[in-house]
Amino acid sequence: MHFFTSWFGDFLRRRHNLRLFRRSALPGMERGPGGKPIAPAAVPEQLTRALWRAACDDIPGALVRLQSHEDGLSDTEAAERLQRIGPNEVDHEKPLPWWQHLWQCYRNPFNVLLTLLAIVSWATEDIQATVVIGAMVLLSTVIRFVQEGRSQRSAEQLKAMVSSTATVIRRDLGTEAAEVAERYFDARINSRRPAARREVAMRELVPGDHIWLSAGDMIPADCRVLTAKDLFVAQAAMTGESLPVEKFAERQQLSDGILEQTNLLFMGTNVVSGVATAVVVATGNQTYFGQLAHRAIATDRAPTSFQAGVNSVSWLLIRFALVMVPLVLLLNGFTKGDWMEAFLFALSVAVGLTPEMLPMIVTSTLAKGAVVLSRQKVIVKRLDAIQNFGAMDVLCTDKTGTLTQDRIVLERHTDVFGNPSRETLRLAWLNSFHQTGLKNLLDRAVIEHMDLNPDAALTQNWQKVDEIPFDFERRRMSVLLRPEDAQGDTLLVCKGAVEEMLSVCTLVRDGDATVALDATMLARVRAVTEGLNTQGLRVVAVASRQLPASPLSSYNYGVADEAELTLVGYIAFLDPPKESTAPALQALAEHGVDVKVLTGDNELVAARVCEQVGLAVGQPVTGPQVERMSDSALAAAVQKHQLFARLTPLHKERIVHALRAQGRVVGFMGDGINDAPALRAADIGISVDGAVDIAKEAADIILLEKSLMVLEQGVVEGRRTFCNMLKYIRMTASSNFGNVFSVLVASVFLPFLPMLPLQLLVQNLLYDISQIAIPFDKVDPESVRQPLRWNPQDIGRFMLCFGPLSSLFDILCFGMMWWIFQANTPEQQTLFQSGWFVVGLLTQTLIVHMIRTPRLPFIESHAAWPLLLATVVIMAIGVFLPMGPLADYFKMEALPPLYWPFLVAILLGYATLTTVVKRHYIRKFGWQ
Repeated sequence: MHFFTSWFGDFLRRRHNLRLFRRSALPGMERGPGGKPIAPAAVPEQLTRALWRAACDDIPGALVRLQSHEDGLSDTEAAERLQRIGPNEVDHEKPLPWWQHLWQCYRNPFNVLLTLLAIVSWATEDIQATVVIGAMVLLSTVIRFVQEGRSQRSAEQLKAMVSSTATVIRRDLGTEAAEVAERYFDARINSRRPAARREVAMRELVPGDHIWLSAGDMIPADCRVLTAKDLFVAQAAMTGESLPVEKFAERQQLSDGILEQTNLLFMGTNVVSGVATAVVVATGNQTYFGQLAHRAIATDRAPTSFQAGVNSVSWLLIRFALVMVPLVLLLNGFTKGDWMEAFLFALSVAVGLTPEMLPMIVTSTLAKGAVVLSRQKVIVKRLDAIQNFGAMDVLCTDKTGTLTQDRIVLERHTDVFGNPSRETLRLAWLNSFHQTGLKNLLDRAVIEHMDLNPDAALTQNWQKVDEIPFDFERRRMSVLLRPEDAQGDTLLVCKGAVEEMLSVCTLVRDGDATVALDATMLARVRAVTEGLNTQGLRVVAVASRQLPASPLSSYNYGVADEAELTLVGYIAFLDPPKESTAPALQALAEHGVDVKVLTGDNELVAARVCEQVGLAVGQPVTGPQVERMSDSALAAAVQKHQLFARLTPLHKERIVHALRAQGRVVGFMGDGINDAPALRAADIGISVDGAVDIAKEAADIILLEKSLMVLEQGVVEGRRTFCNMLKYIRMTASSNFGNVFSVLVASVFLPFLPMLPLQLLVQNLLYDISQIAIPFDKVDPESVRQPLRWNPQDIGRFMLCFGPLSSLFDILCFGMMWWIFQANTPEQQTLFQSGWFVVGLLTQTLIVHMIRTPRLPFIESHAAWPLLLATVVIMAIGVFLPMGPLADYFKMEALPPLYWPFLVAILLGYATLTTVVKRHYIRKFGWQ
């Protein structure tokens, strides 16, 4: 089976690092008491020691050991280390050396079989057969080598279009070190953005670099935490822990394993909430991630559904060959008496049954599809994800930026009762401006609104004391401020989703007074916010609280301080729908893709937006309702409902799993950290270039433009790619079946071989050459209207239906050559073989056009010019070989003039009968 899974080469079998690591790391881990992971097996002791030292050292000691500084490395130091240590990449991302790639392109079972046949032919001094077989091996290997090389280069270029960066803190050599350090450590306390912080490519990180982390960031290397504020890291891929783990700068739990150290961060994990600075300890292959990925790439993995589908078709042909080839050998051996000739002929038949061009066709088709998609601003990270793209029949998508313009503006700032309020705007601006965690579009809209409408009284200078970062459970965040003159109490300003804010508010600001948030007031508050929601406005509540002043060194605020807040008012945002959304949704529906909206936003806002874009959503389902549903109830809900609102990340993941459990092929489109679990759970994860790191890493497809119209174009191109691969498999299966069936019939009744091994090989070689243009063929619109899936049973049924049609006309050819042209003795076998050679090659080539489309070929549907050109050239060569000067070389002879009218009649009859059977087949089984 290994041979068949290797058909697609390493390029098609590889997975992205994160996906590969997630699936392969856990089995190789050593586990300690209680089953906790300690360290991956075979991780070098040098790496383990380095991480242990980093965990046990205090911060100054860790910096000294890593030859770093309190204010990070300089650009010069970083460049020198990058030159000496190498980029922050793992080995298996590098392309294979050309000679290894060439060997992998050769080593499929079909080439091995052909090579064996060439050796036998050479041993029997059949030089002509040796040359032809060698040409087949060379053609199959070289074309695949060239195409995969192009695919590899294209993939690297496409991958370079998707940015992966880290925020690094580098020393500013133009500033005194003390000033830089002061800025940096002030940032540790007050979380201001230091001037020396900037984005660099992840591959440029080196040990000793200082990095800044916030919610949504991937951990780009193995690191030691320097500072942390409410830092929670999801490291399920590394340890199997389902819940995020809080990390600290101090040494913790030193008796546990390396992976349990709370002051260490590991490459491949991601920040869920909070902010931190860290120093890089190890990069690239020297990280745990790199070591595990290196081990995993050396092991075989289960084939994907795409690979399994093609493999099943190949095994179908091989099982057929295992039955038919011995029959051909025995029949010809007993009836002709020449067992060596029968053996060579049987091997030639075996070659005719093997789709040796399949690896090249698959690679070329997928590579072409990826390049075409890139022109449509769709970047394919995994080539075989194209098949899932074409098979997708339900798309789950967020609302913001997908259905809407992703251009949120602050529309209103009101008090609790809906009246305009400058105080609400002031507090919202203080919160958005001073927070350093996950700055979303709402924060940017508040800041931009204030920039356009400056007011010194609103933006007086404050000193930030602390912050309580946002997370997707609380759905709110807080900053703690004090006046710059350090006089007065500490002000806590909190903003977040209305329901979550109401749960921590006990008072309401009513003008200059403060009143209790009782049941009556709560009803008024909800009436105001629902009124704003029904207008399509997204509402965020703003609250505050005065806390007693305390010495700066003792500031250590947390979620517990978000209590007994005073509700001040609301800020309401408008995110209008995109003009392209309605036609894109209609186009997706026409192509059989059901769109479901999964959003964390309020259900009233989401429903209003869906109504504006023409998406009939009916009754929305909310996150709390999903929480209470059993699996069976959720399965019914995901079938019936289109809108799911107020969802947490786990709700989204659960909905995706529920859809997949029903046999749906699910695509999930998201760009935030809250989308990462669902992106992993979906059959095809779709993200955008501007997404957070973890979303891009978890996705299979990256959109350079966040638009459903771009996505619809990508779906159609994925289906075109799938259709062209399916064409080749159908043609090969049915044509090969028909040829072998014809050989069996001829072997029973003829006193000589119906075709010499050399002739059969040449015919197969010419037919293979004609198929090279299939990846460039057109696809009819109706063929991409519905989702497409692998169906091996359909391939077998197709083969049994259309294969005997060619055999029927082969038998007519036998009768014509036997009775009309009297080629019925061993002395006349050359004429018989020449006649069948031409009929067999031309019918094989013609069938390409007959079954490439459900329409009427050449009239209702035209093939692309490369395929038409290849067809004409191969048919001309097929006619030229027996009629030209090379006839003796291939042991053929010129055909009589009367042969050609009969040939035309056979071809017309074959085309007509195939069309009739195709119509019947479509009515009964459909056409995919």
